Amino acid sequence: MREQRLEPVPSLGSLYSRALAATARTTMRRGPAADRLPDVAYVAGGLRADPATLSAYQELLGEPGTDELPAGYVHVLAFPLAMALMVRPDFPLPVLGMVHTANRVEQHRPVRLGEELSARAEARSPRAHRKGTLVDLAVTVEAGGETVWECVSTYLARGTRLPGVTEEAPPSSSEEPGGEVVAVWSLGADTGRRYAEVSGDRNPIHVSRLGARAFGFPRPIAHGMYTASRALAQLARFRGDAFTWEVEFAKPVLLPGKVALSVDPAGDGVRYAGHHPRSGRLHLSGTVTPRT
Repeated sequence: MREQRLEPVPSLGSLYSRALAATARTTMRRGPAADRLPDVAYVAGGLRADPATLSAYQELLGEPGTDELPAGYVHVLAFPLAMALMVRPDFPLPVLGMVHTANRVEQHRPVRLGEELSARAEARSPRAHRKGTLVDLAVTVEAGGETVWECVSTYLARGTRLPGVTEEAPPSSSEEPGGEVVAVWSLGADTGRRYAEVSGDRNPIHVSRLGARAFGFPRPIAHGMYTASRALAQLARFRGDAFTWEVEFAKPVLLPGKVALSVDPAGDGVRYAGHHPRSGRLHLSGTVTPRT
């Protein structure tokens, strides 16, 4: 796989504009060019956290106001590189409407405000799913030549199948972990817009009623990374400086809405779940495990 340097890294706003055109292309074209993922990895350097945006992120998500970048904020810094891959003309899946189904982060050590970071992103492992095609976006972040953070985000392109991709993905677990309810979040109608301000992720399904309806939702839904990162913030005592953070997303959270967070210590780490406090409908579940 060849590497291509991307400087400057485009803003998410400009990338979503390109996503409209990219989605139109992928729904209309046919032929070999649409049958495979791009054989290229994007790399970029000079990534730094903005102190004001970091502070606003920490306040919104419930993270302490220190110079340590939350793992979810590192995702914010690196996500435009992955998004740039998905809006390439040769990316075979429709970008808008893709569903974020899972995330796995390996934090090797804390990342500090002021550190200059570099990142590498690639798309890989397309596989069949009963509702379409799954694909992984893998991102690695380095500081001073040292790998400090790695992430694999899994997305589902509903209703789209790539020729030659036959491996069936194993079903995701929908079993709600047990445990104690430690918090109930009341998410206002503006939650999507507030997270968009600190993350740059203004996907229409999160910030616009019309945009949400275009993809089958009656009203905007919360960002998956908002709910996962908010859960992580409340699990600080379990994670330490280096940890593995996993999440699977189930039913989306319609805004406004409520989410009950339950935790269940498991071994050296913890299992957690976010669900509707009355119906029990599962929204997300995962684990946080310290690395040794």
